[in-house]
Amino acid sequence: MAKVALLIGVSEYEPGLNALPSASQDVEAFQQVLIHPDMGEFAPTDVTVLINPSRQVMERAIYNLFTNRQKDDLVLFYFSGHGVKDENRHLYLSNRETTLENKRLIIPTAVSARYLHDRMNDSKSQRQVIILDCCFSGAFPDGFMPKSDSSVDIETQLGAKGRAILTSSTSLQYSFEQEGSELSIYTRYLVEGIEKGAADLDEDGWISVDELHNYASRKVIETSPAMTPQFYPVKEGYRIKLAKAPIGDPQLKYRQEVNKRANQGKFSIPARRLLNSLRTQLQLTLEIAEAIEAEVLQPYLEFQRKLQEYEEVLDECVKAEYPLNEITLNDLQAYQQHLGLTDENIAPIHQRILPITPPPAPPLQGEGSLTSPFLDIPLPDIPQETAAQPLLQEDESPTPPFPLFETLRERREGGLGGLGQFAFDVVTVNVEGKETNRQKGQAEYFTADLGNGVALDMVSIPGGEFWMGSPDGELKRIKYESPQHKVTVQPFFMGKFPVTQAQWRAVAALPKVSRDLEADPSRFKGANRPVERVSWLDATEFCARLSQKLSQEFRLPSEAEWEYACRAGTTTPFHFGETITTDLANYRGTDWEHNRTVYSGSYGKASKGVLRGETTDVGSFALANTFGLYDMHGLVWEWCLDYWHDNYQDAPTDGSPWLVEGQENDNYYRLLRGGSWNLNPGGCRSAYRDRYSADNRFNGLGFRVVLVSE
Repeated sequence: MAKVALLIGVSEYEPGLNALPSASQDVEAFQQVLIHPDMGEFAPTDVTVLINPSRQVMERAIYNLFTNRQKDDLVLFYFSGHGVKDENRHLYLSNRETTLENKRLIIPTAVSARYLHDRMNDSKSQRQVIILDCCFSGAFPDGFMPKSDSSVDIETQLGAKGRAILTSSTSLQYSFEQEGSELSIYTRYLVEGIEKGAADLDEDGWISVDELHNYASRKVIETSPAMTPQFYPVKEGYRIKLAKAPIGDPQLKYRQEVNKRANQGKFSIPARRLLNSLRTQLQLTLEIAEAIEAEVLQPYLEFQRKLQEYEEVLDECVKAEYPLNEITLNDLQAYQQHLGLTDENIAPIHQRILPITPPPAPPLQGEGSLTSPFLDIPLPDIPQETAAQPLLQEDESPTPPFPLFETLRERREGGLGGLGQFAFDVVTVNVEGKETNRQKGQAEYFTADLGNGVALDMVSIPGGEFWMGSPDGELKRIKYESPQHKVTVQPFFMGKFPVTQAQWRAVAALPKVSRDLEADPSRFKGANRPVERVSWLDATEFCARLSQKLSQEFRLPSEAEWEYACRAGTTTPFHFGETITTDLANYRGTDWEHNRTVYSGSYGKASKGVLRGETTDVGSFALANTFGLYDMHGLVWEWCLDYWHDNYQDAPTDGSPWLVEGQENDNYYRLLRGGSWNLNPGGCRSAYRDRYSADNRFNGLGFRVVLVSE
């Protein structure tokens, strides 16, 4: 078995593409961790480094990387530079000769992703890792902006068996350099995860590519929320081992505990005591412990610095001239983009600083609050003094208008009907779990502002009829899923994702309604991971506080609403089709023996997969159902509002929650749907249902919310 790597950094460009000073340093830093005998263990002679190569040299090096490899060889390709697209949305990797003419790519001057794809397919190696630290929409000079639909389907262009593809951002996002650091943001945390051993999340002494992605992704998002690193594993690509990590190292143990205890750049009083005790136990000096803490907290502090910088600039602009003219607005947007801040991040700043709002527009539908044209639901009220704030924002637009200076009336007149729109990929698989169809879907949504830069996306779910429960012949069917019956569901809004830990913390900080809420109950920490270890009682308190804040009725979905939303018009066991794989969702893809019974890690004719052993960030798989909902299968169990009943005899047929008492006092139990990261695939089906007591806080229990009309 050989381990070979090609590292390419392009920092110097022809006129028309901005220089990227960090690209060459990125390559050198990544090279050092790869060839270190206690980390990557790559032989120095097997790591090729190219700085500012020509197209011909770059293509020849890619050819050499993948040619004459054996099945068990580990082949790694790393690129830091500009990612450029042609008019057909095909991806190209830049080099020192890459040229733009009239703001269009001269195709022969760049390396096509198709060329890289072909060389990978020609290679016998079944362990291939591709790391792209580059922009896919924003790495162009001023004025050269891609079309709004110019996303790049990276997995289609670079995906195959035994591969793991890591990218610094989505196909519609910028990647950023970091002020005060010689490295780009993404590569910095890739290197840190290997160098410090911090990416060994399961503490087994190895850093796999999925662990490296999870570590770097969380750090990047903390620093620059406008970047969302992506992971495209294919087949066995999830667990390719990339580097070693020290086992039992005192500094690594302390770092891991600091990562667990850090909360918004600081530590609680008991966390501080715990860390002091651990430092003494591990015999670390105060200087070393403080250095570790500073490194762990740095992303959050960097994010706060960026917010402060933006606030200072906006304040100066407002004092100089208000209302702001078009040139200043464009410059502000460019500065926001430079800092890597999202519209949600800066919304509270605008609310504090903007002294005047545009004149109120006359109501467009009747009197009073705005309503959706699809539902007779008033959208959350906007106080007069903050009417310039956008309640609804478009998703994933590479060059959005400056939404915080728009009124809702302008958005409605723009054809959005008071709702934003977002696009997503919908995948269908056959009985073997192989993809047979991929298409683009589109849905409407609104964003609820939870405060402190935290938002909640609510997707519009159309009304309709469906058959609830499972048919007699469905594999892994249980008796509680019958009888199958027709249900009519009215339109409603549902959370795009399960409630995240960031959203939970924001709402848990609101005034109490009926019961106290723990601010950080989850076992697996991460702002964008789903909150878990919350009881049904906790979830309903969350809904009550959210309703009180937004003056709208948010609640848990009824069981019928949940299954209707999950199926999204499908009748198969999963919304993906006849089966599911761990390429599509986070569940137990390995066999599990319990009480002398073996529960299969596969469903039907699909192959087994992996057990990740923890939650992942919501939306990690970048695949939704046709309604635009993510993570409906696996990840975390989701509470429903209903009481438990053993079957559907006399169940409501109008989609409402079943709140009457069941037999034998079963009303103490509440409904759970969707399965979890720790459950085998049969328990993650659209029809599968289970129960827990209302006060249970098992570590797989989460939820999502709905907003309905009354």
